[in-house]
Amino acid sequence: MLVRGAGVTAPAVLSAAVLHDVVEDTPASLTDVEAEFGPEVTELVDWVTKPPAAGAGRQAKRAAKAAYLRRLGEAPREAVLVKLADRVSNVQTLDRMAPDFQRRYYAETLTYIVPLAEPEPWFRAWFADWRRQFAHLQ
Repeated sequence: MLVRGAGVTAPAVLSAAVLHDVVEDTPASLTDVEAEFGPEVTELVDWVTKPPAAGAGRQAKRAAKAAYLRRLGEAPREAVLVKLADRVSNVQTLDRMAPDFQRRYYAETLTYIVPLAEPEPWFRAWFADWRRQFAHLQ
């Protein structure tokens, strides 16, 4: 998506795209990422890594995620590109998820991610097509 779709070739952005979930999904830390890939990749990975929820329960997790997604509006363009590519990958399988999850994820994508795609022509067009395909979830 980043290379063929959006024409991104910056090694740091592509590395961060590959590593975007490593801190959330493995024992690796940002310190580990920095030791292996340097500060530029680490900063991008940090921007797209969800912080842990402050409390227990579904409500706390949703609040933490919403705060994280709002914060992406302040992220550098390169970090936004990583997040956009991640969301494109995730929403391609949305139709295989439970109906409530589909509606929630669709609304979250429209609220937080689609605005981030506006300045990026390829992502803007991709999400416009996706939005039409899943409009029944509104």
